[in-house]
Amino acid sequence: MDKIIIQQQDFDLSTEMALVKNNHSDIGAVVSFVGFVRDLNDSSIQKMTLEHYPGMTEKALKSIVEQAKKRWSIGGTTIIHRVGDLNIHDQIVLVIASSKHRRSAFEACEFMMDYLKTQAPFWKKEHTQNKSSWVEAKSSDKSQKNRWE
Repeated sequence: MDKIIIQQQDFDLSTEMALVKNNHSDIGAVVSFVGFVRDLNDSSIQKMTLEHYPGMTEKALKSIVEQAKKRWSIGGTTIIHRVGDLNIHDQIVLVIASSKHRRSAFEACEFMMDYLKTQAPFWKKEHTQNKSSWVEAKSSDKSQKNRWE
C-alpha cells in the first residue's frame, strides 16, 4: 500500500512506520527520512511557509513512487509533506520505503526524497523579523537528483 498525503498537521513517525509494515510478513526493512525546518542561512528565520499546487503536487508524488517501484523491489511507501506555516525544528516531510531487503529500501527512500526536492511543486518562503523571501532551488538538489539518471 502506498500513502501520499499533503497536510498541515504534524505526523507521527512511529505510527507511519507501523502502518507501512502492517499485515506484510515479507518486509525485512523499513527506511525513513524525516526533514525538519532549519535556519540554514543563520538569518534568524522565525518560520517558513510552504505552499503547493493541489492536485498537481499529489500527481507528481505518485509519479515519483511509481518510478521508485520500477527501479527497486519495494513494498509499501509513504510520503507525507506538510504545508502552511512551520516553525524551526518542525517536521516538514516524511518519506518511507519498505522492502524485503535493506538496500532496496535505502535506495528507494533516497531516490524518492531526491526527486521530491526537485520534481514536486512545493514553494518555501522564509520569514525573518525584518523580511520574507522565497527560497530558491539549490543546485545541490539537482545534482543529487541527476545521479539517478
